[in-house]
Amino acid sequence: MKEIVIISGKGGTGKTSVTASLAYLANKDVIVADCDVDAADMHLLMKPINDRKEDFFSGVLPTIDQNKCIKCGKCASVCRWDAIPIIDNKYIVQPIDCEGCGYCARVCPADAISMNEQNVGDWIISDVKTNTKMVHARLGIGAENSGKLVAKVKNEAKVLAEKLNKDFIIVDGSPGIGCPVVSSLSGANLVVLVTEPSVAGIHDVKRVYELVKKFGIKAGCIINKADINTDKVQEIHQFLEAEDIQLISEIPYDENFTKAMTMGQTIVEFDPDGIGRILMNSWEKIKKIA
Repeated sequence: MKEIVIISGKGGTGKTSVTASLAYLANKDVIVADCDVDAADMHLLMKPINDRKEDFFSGVLPTIDQNKCIKCGKCASVCRWDAIPIIDNKYIVQPIDCEGCGYCARVCPADAISMNEQNVGDWIISDVKTNTKMVHARLGIGAENSGKLVAKVKNEAKVLAEKLNKDFIIVDGSPGIGCPVVSSLSGANLVVLVTEPSVAGIHDVKRVYELVKKFGIKAGCIINKADINTDKVQEIHQFLEAEDIQLISEIPYDENFTKAMTMGQTIVEFDPDGIGRILMNSWEKIKKIA
């Protein structure tokens, strides 16, 4: 079983559209994992049904028992994030501001503050239109610990892949270089970098590859919108050659990407003989180098 993670240094490169297309091409041979839990959208293209959903708990949040509280104000005075204001003559914890450090509970002389585990979202296993399953998640609004939720999604995808004897796990990772990306990369056999020929695109793909190198993972690259700036494409080629990253494919700018998304389809379904053919060849290359 091989785990292939698709990431990008920045948002807007077409990463999720490419990932969904590869998952469509792989069909029943894969388990799909949407690890972009902060802004999950693979479900828009994969059409999940028969959801099996479970709550995800991570981190703690203080709760003040108003019957025990003596209104001494010590909790508010030690809070570095000003997360315990007085509202209607009561000290109330503001969940969005609180970092869950627990200092307020330690200093409370009345033992009025308890630290409770937080429900920060949920993770889901669904059947999808490619006759396989997808593991995905929803992180709550303003919730933290997205890296831990990514780890949960990946772990459940691996369990499913082993149970169902699948050849591949295809992971849609988060953009950037933060904690969710680090969690997405753990255990991967191959990373596919999706970039675009722009100043920001080149800067961010170089930055995210520095992270990939620290994990010692093989990498390939798909250049999306490759015909909009040929000079920048050459700059990407030079970077790939210098880092020994295999160029998987170049995809031209095509408004069919947008049309496909509005229809709830992957570009492979919508345009099988155009961009779809390029991505089909891309998937064959990816399988060989994974």
